Amino acid sequence: MSTETVYSIINKSKSYQFVNNGEPMRGGMKDVYFSPDKTYVVAIFRDKQDFNSVERLKKIVTVYYDSFFNREGGDYYKNIYAWPTDVIEQNGKVGVIVPTYNKNFFFAKGYESFPILKGKEKNGKWFASAKFRTKASKLNLDRKELGNWLGYFQVNVNIARGVKRLHSAGLAHSDLSYNNVLIDPVSKSAAIIDIDGLVVPGLFPPDVIGTADFIAPEVIETKHLSVSDPNRKLPSRLTDLHALAVLIYMYLFYRHPLRGGNFFGNMESDQEEDLLMGSKSLFIEHPTDNSNRNFKREYGDNIKKFHPWTDLNAIPYTIAGPYLKELFDLAFIKGLHNPRERPPAEMWEQALIKTDDLKLKCSNSNCEQEWFIFDNSKVTKCPFCKTKYSNSIPVLDFFYQFKEGVWKPENQRLVVYNNTTFHKWHANKDLIRNERLSDADKKRQGYFTFHNSQWLFVNEHLDSLKDITDDKKIPIGGSIVLTEGKKILFTTKKGGKIATVTITNNQ
Repeated sequence: MSTETVYSIINKSKSYQFVNNGEPMRGGMKDVYFSPDKTYVVAIFRDKQDFNSVERLKKIVTVYYDSFFNREGGDYYKNIYAWPTDVIEQNGKVGVIVPTYNKNFFFAKGYESFPILKGKEKNGKWFASAKFRTKASKLNLDRKELGNWLGYFQVNVNIARGVKRLHSAGLAHSDLSYNNVLIDPVSKSAAIIDIDGLVVPGLFPPDVIGTADFIAPEVIETKHLSVSDPNRKLPSRLTDLHALAVLIYMYLFYRHPLRGGNFFGNMESDQEEDLLMGSKSLFIEHPTDNSNRNFKREYGDNIKKFHPWTDLNAIPYTIAGPYLKELFDLAFIKGLHNPRERPPAEMWEQALIKTDDLKLKCSNSNCEQEWFIFDNSKVTKCPFCKTKYSNSIPVLDFFYQFKEGVWKPENQRLVVYNNTTFHKWHANKDLIRNERLSDADKKRQGYFTFHNSQWLFVNEHLDSLKDITDDKKIPIGGSIVLTEGKKILFTTKKGGKIATVTITNNQ
C-alpha cells in the first residue's frame, strides 16, 4: 500500500493524494482510489482519453461547475450530484477528483441474512427489483435499508430535479440508469453520479449509448448506423427522459416497464433483446395490447419460488394515482416511439409532489410499504397488504380564481389523515413547490386532526382564513370542523385558493 500524488491539469500547482492498495474500486470506465482522509476520490480512466474528452472534462469542472454551484441555490444541487471538481493526470492517464458520497449512500448491512454488502455503495439497482425485498429470493435486503413506499416518491423527486437542472443548462446525462444513481430510501435522498460523460449538443457528443434497460428504443433501433448518419439517434435530452421514466417506474413498482412476455421467434439473444427494447418495445401494462403481460420471461419455471415477487408484479401502475398514471402513459405509450411526446423532468417532479398530497398511512402496522395512494374508491384498502383503511377520509379539492367571481378546479387535491400538514403552496396557486422555496415559504400554516369523533383544520398562520359555508372568519389559533360540502377560503391574497370538502366514510 502506498500514497501517491497526482496533479491538476487545469492548475499545475494543485495536487491531490490517494491511497493505492493495488485493488482499486472498479467502475465501468475508471479505477477509483480514496484520498487519505476519504473526503474525495481520485477516479482514473483506464483507457486513454482523446482531446475532445479531456476538453469536455475541463469544461465540466470549470464552466459548468460554476454555473451549477457558484450561484444562489447552488448548495442544494451539491446534494443531488456527485460532480467532479478537477481533472488530473497520472502517467499519461486522465482522471477526475470527485467528493466522497455522503455516508447514507453506503449500506449499513445490505442483505438481511449476510453482510456481504456492508460498506458498499447503494447503487440504485438494489432498490429497483422485487427480488431484493422478499425472503423467498434469499437475496432480500435488510428491512432497515429498504425504507417505505413513500420514501421512493421523494427519491424520484430528487432525481427528476437533477435531470431538470441538467436539461435547463442545455446538457444531457447520456447514461442515466440505476447504475449511475445512488439512492437511500430511508433518508429519501438520491445522487446522480458519472457526470463526466455529459453531452453538450453540437459540442461534446456522447461517449456511450447508455446502459441496458435504460437505452431509449430509437437509440437501439438505429445503433447499427454510422454515427455520422443523420438517421442515427444518439443519447440526448429526449433519451434521458425515457431513462428517467424507467427509473421512476422501477422504484415505485420494482419491475421494468418493457420486460414482459414478448417473444419474437428463433433468433440470437442479442437480436431478441434489441427488438424487446427497441423497435418492438411495448409497455407491459398497455391498456389495449396485453401481448407483453407475461412476467415469466425473466424467471421461467422458477416463478413459483418468487410468489411474493409475482404478487408485487400483479399490482397495477394505477396505484400511483392519476397524475403519475398520465405521465406513465405519455412515456410508455404515446412517447415510447415518439420521443418528443415524453414528459419533461419538471412534469415528473410536480406530478410526484402532487401525488404526495394523496397519501394515506396503512392501518396495518405490519405493512412493509406503510403508505399508499388514495384511489377515490368507496371502500379504501391498502393495495399492498389489502387491509381496509380504518377511518373516514376528508378530501379537499382546490379551486382558483380564474376571473372575478369565477372559480375553476385546479386539478389538485389534499387527502387528510390525522396530523396532515397544510402549507403555503396549498393556500396559494402562485407558489410552486420546488427546490427554490424559501424557508419561510416552507413553514407549516396549519394541520388536520381527528378530535372528539370529528375532523378539524387548525389554523396556525393563515391571517385571512374563512369558513365560507358558515360565513365566518377563522382567527389564528382557531379551527374549522370539516363536514361534507364545507367550503374554505385560505387567503384573500392574489392566487388564494378555495377548497371544497368531501368525506369518504369508508363503510
